[in-house]
Amino acid sequence: MVSEGEAATSLQVLRRLDTGPRGLTEAGAAARLADLGENTPPRPHTASWPLRGARALRDPFTAVLLTLGLVSALVASWGTAVVILALVAVSCGLRAAGEHRADRSLAALRALVAGTATVLRRAGPDAEPRAREVPVAELVPGDVVRLGPGDLVPADVRLLRARGLTVHQAVLTGESAPVAKAAVEVPTAAPRPDPGPFQEPYLCFQGSGVASGSATAVVVETGERTRFAVAQGAAPPREPSAFDRSVHGISWVLVRFMLLTPPLVLMANAALRGRGLETLPFAVAVAVGLTPEMLPVIVTTCLARGAALLARAHQVVVRRLPALHDLGAVDVLCIDKTGTLTQDRPVVERALGPDGADDPEVLRWAAVGAWWTLQLADLPAPDALDEALLTAAGPVGEEYDGIGAVPFDPERRTATAVVAGALGTHVLVTKGAAEDVLRRCALGSAERERLLALAAREAGAGLRVLAVATARLPARTRPYTAADEHGLTFHGLVTFRDAVAPGAAEALRDLTGLGITIRILTGDHPATAARACRDLGLGAVDVAVAADVRGPADPPRRGEHGAVAGAGPAAGVPEPVGAGPVRGPVVVARCTPEDKARIVAGLRAAGHTVGFLGDGVNDIPALRAADVGIAPRGAVDLARETADVVLAEKDLGAIGHAVTAGRHSGANIASYLRVTLSSNLGNVIAMLCAGLLLPFLPMLPVQVLAQNLCFDAAQLAFAHDRPGPEVLRRPTVLRPRAFLRFITGFGVLNAIADLATFGVLALALRGPDALDDQAVFHSAWFTENLLTQALVMFLLRGGSRSGPVGRAAAALAAVGLLLPPGPLGAAVGMTGLPIAYHALLAAVLGLYALALRAARARHDRRHPAQS
Repeated sequence: MVSEGEAATSLQVLRRLDTGPRGLTEAGAAARLADLGENTPPRPHTASWPLRGARALRDPFTAVLLTLGLVSALVASWGTAVVILALVAVSCGLRAAGEHRADRSLAALRALVAGTATVLRRAGPDAEPRAREVPVAELVPGDVVRLGPGDLVPADVRLLRARGLTVHQAVLTGESAPVAKAAVEVPTAAPRPDPGPFQEPYLCFQGSGVASGSATAVVVETGERTRFAVAQGAAPPREPSAFDRSVHGISWVLVRFMLLTPPLVLMANAALRGRGLETLPFAVAVAVGLTPEMLPVIVTTCLARGAALLARAHQVVVRRLPALHDLGAVDVLCIDKTGTLTQDRPVVERALGPDGADDPEVLRWAAVGAWWTLQLADLPAPDALDEALLTAAGPVGEEYDGIGAVPFDPERRTATAVVAGALGTHVLVTKGAAEDVLRRCALGSAERERLLALAAREAGAGLRVLAVATARLPARTRPYTAADEHGLTFHGLVTFRDAVAPGAAEALRDLTGLGITIRILTGDHPATAARACRDLGLGAVDVAVAADVRGPADPPRRGEHGAVAGAGPAAGVPEPVGAGPVRGPVVVARCTPEDKARIVAGLRAAGHTVGFLGDGVNDIPALRAADVGIAPRGAVDLARETADVVLAEKDLGAIGHAVTAGRHSGANIASYLRVTLSSNLGNVIAMLCAGLLLPFLPMLPVQVLAQNLCFDAAQLAFAHDRPGPEVLRRPTVLRPRAFLRFITGFGVLNAIADLATFGVLALALRGPDALDDQAVFHSAWFTENLLTQALVMFLLRGGSRSGPVGRAAAALAAVGLLLPPGPLGAAVGMTGLPIAYHALLAAVLGLYALALRAARARHDRRHPAQS
């Protein structure tokens, strides 16, 4: 990391690196490359297929299923063991395959941003240096590189020469405006305040980009030693995401139930019926009946299908499958301003005369200066402000003859073009920072103060300000210099704003319409950020400086721009469930990387599910702190590697599509859990009660397995379901307590229906079909269980009753009616049912359906966000 070079002269730096202005020899560079390694940041290790599969076993349900499968094998329940272990293998394989596809897609994106650098190398010690392009990975400390507009700074460098150099450091600091750099010499003995390395004018860092000007620099650090790479190493480890927390919470609640079930069954049967270990297979079957065996398969299939559709339709790569669920649960999205809400270029807002009124002549003179500075100053491309001037003014400048130019200098902060004026005169057109231009104008002190106040007013409104002045001088042949910039006549000010990104305003409306609250975390000036929000149609918003919201004990400072208007959830959209309204300012300016991560962590601690969109090395801590980190393809490598989701472009619209896909998958997973757990719990309660009341097992283990297989096969439809549009309008969050309430209430209702069926059997079956006819009882309860499970699938799913789930429920009901009297039913000990039973069963099921609809309607009224 740059250290000694930060406070050393260029000569001292060259000596320390054992190099010179002519660069390294090819042999010397090769030796250093072999010794120090390539100029590439560290990348996470790519897991092997076996490791990916093993990691899937960390999921609690998958681990429990594996345990139950092994226990089933130990008690010789081979059918149950084979089915359960097959489900575990399928789930692990699907998850590993999805992560492998995501890594391949990310590698393809990474290849699109590989680059080269212009470096001076010599064939031998006495040979002349030759500029050539080499891969950035081959740069070493001591290399002398050339930088020009549009170049990415390939390593940490110390400037040797610079001409009008400005660089974008947004990926490092979050500032949208270019920063002026110069090859100044700072004596090591000179005492001075430490402004921080990014503010040193003679240092440029890997990851920043050249906005204008040119430079020659010596590489001081590469690879893992750059500040770019060190920022990645300093990032804290990731905490469990929303998906991890919710699924693990639900899992461990059910794990406790499952672990208690076999001992209870064994003890109850031993105490009341004198049956001992012979009931162990039944006890294991009951525990399996409570287990949502298909959960790992359903979850992985839902997420993998959603991720594949996103990649094909919207070029969104989901690197970690559970992140797709987290996207659906996001209720707060934190984003940067630069490059997301605004483009990395300014546009002209107004041209003001000295009186503050609009004056097109000011824009015309500014554009003339920009045109001839570009033509005569040997600049390879206009800087961003000059480009904006030429775009706004149209074809101007060519009506004059250019004489000379004094290009922009970061020290004096002005640029001057000289054109031919009336006969025998030249016109100097000077533009630059308001205070520097006004200092060179022939003005009284009172007038100068008034104009400075005018410029300050425009800057306070979040605009960049450029002052324009001219001077008429007698024609001459001697070259013009900065010393000629005096006695100027002030013309006015040109103001600029950040160009709003196409589609950003519409995307913000769509995201707030989805119930997502937007928070803008930026390194920019507060006024600039507030202005961008107004341009996006957000109205007046609360703006705070990061220093005021850093500590939890410090309340956020009220911004000077009024109340929040338009940045929270849209009208009619409910606030996020469980977390309450999002507190704090809408915009936090002057954010450091640590500030962003702290704000994200604070939102998560308040109960929100937080997404973060970032593309710079300064965003890596926040990407790690968020439930789901999002980065565009053009982000720095380390940010892409850290992110859970990678976008083809930095487009908020693509995030909206990803959120919808996540909610689609999350709603299907939630529907599966509601239906399965309530049905399974009801069946287990009824089976335990029947086991204590009957002189025989209420259902044979093989019949329990057959019932579970039929139900599981039907539930695969949830992976292909399309939830109703009302579900997609709010975040989908799996909340353990809410699910426990739901499955307990509806599970008890299901158990009552099962026990009512038991009563029907006791009253209706007489003579040869008496209650002690085990085959009839087993067949009747098998049929009733599948029919009630079909009703639960049909009525508890929510949304439309048609589609894959409706068809699967109908097929499940048909199997329940047709399997017992068929040859497969006879193979597992079942038989046909008396006609009288079907009529009574229809009555019981009709009452159950009415009770289920009434209970669901009551639940939806009391808990509308969980419906």
